[in-house]
Amino acid sequence: MKLTVFWRWWVAGVTSHLGSAVGGLALPLTALTVLDASAFEMGLITAAGYLAYLLNSLPAGVIVQRVPLRGMQVALDLVRAFAIASVPLAWWFDALTVAQMVAVALVVSFANVLFDVANQTFLPEIVPAAQLQARNSLNSGTHAATQLGGPSLGGIAVQLLGAVPTLFVDAVSYLISAVLLRTLPARRVQRPAERPPIVTMIREGWHFVLRHPIIGPSMWDATATNFVCGAMLALFPYYLVRDLHASPLMVGLLLAADGLGTLIGAALTTRFTDRFGTARGLIVASFVGVAGALIIPLGTGTAAYLAFAAGNLIFASSSVVLSVTTRTYRMLASPPDLLSRVIATVKFVSWGAIPLGGLLAGALAGPLGTRATLLIFGALTVLSPIIYLSTPIRRLRDLPLDAAPRPAEARV
Repeated sequence: MKLTVFWRWWVAGVTSHLGSAVGGLALPLTALTVLDASAFEMGLITAAGYLAYLLNSLPAGVIVQRVPLRGMQVALDLVRAFAIASVPLAWWFDALTVAQMVAVALVVSFANVLFDVANQTFLPEIVPAAQLQARNSLNSGTHAATQLGGPSLGGIAVQLLGAVPTLFVDAVSYLISAVLLRTLPARRVQRPAERPPIVTMIREGWHFVLRHPIIGPSMWDATATNFVCGAMLALFPYYLVRDLHASPLMVGLLLAADGLGTLIGAALTTRFTDRFGTARGLIVASFVGVAGALIIPLGTGTAAYLAFAAGNLIFASSSVVLSVTTRTYRMLASPPDLLSRVIATVKFVSWGAIPLGGLLAGALAGPLGTRATLLIFGALTVLSPIIYLSTPIRRLRDLPLDAAPRPAEARV
């Protein structure tokens, strides 16, 4: 029964991820080619796509704990489908603006926050603890496969249909995901006699994360990495189209390097951490990520294409090792009643850095140029290994599961 539920859950995720990967290329290309968006406007759209992680992540952990997961996830899929579909509809009526694209990105981001917290909370309920690392690697691997194939398919679709009509692929993928998720069993929500205030519940999750010697530093490392990722998300399409003069198909192929790197990282994570240890693996992967980020904006002409693809592949491979290892550890080390709030706290801090990175990168790219801005943000990735080397993780081979603060400490 658990296996059946997991695979239905997995297929729903694959479908929506593939559509999102196609839409993730079509949306910025719509802004660039249809609305002639500037670097700063691209930064605004990227920031809006992640702003909800700053505004909604903390209460999301409480909401997920209190409401039925299945019904909420289905509703969120429908919201995302209609929001994305509004872009081609507005375009057909000659009413599409950058402001609408910012609004759509904002709506989708709010839905994404709740959906992601619910999805990560649901996984430990349907997968035994001993299989979590493998299932998380599988999820990262399949997500990587969609990131690998999605931009390429998106590039072909944009080349044939245009950027705006291609967005319907993303909208339809959310509808399919909703239908599949509707078949999953509903989780019964525990209704305690006393329900603590939302602020109190948020504070418990917040204190647990900050006081945890492993989860806390891992969150700050993810924050530094995601700050750089925000800049990359904002500037990559602009850099490829305006600086390297890449066609939509070439943009799709080059961005697919991220998916290939994620696929490689997901396939090797368990073998890599088994051999070197989960703690040592984090340190090694963080150093590798620095090298990848600095390679991305180098070269001119064909060399620039190769550097972009190689750097993106290396950076993505290292990032997925960090992500899978720390995400699995959070699921195993967090008390079940705190898990959704721990996930929400980490997302609030780490994913909240993405819109800030996107906004700052968009603002700097105008006076400094896209290439120089990407180099500056690439240099900032050195914060990742510095964070791990400044904690007790540097002396460990594996991350200990008994490192959690005592319950009394987690509620101070």
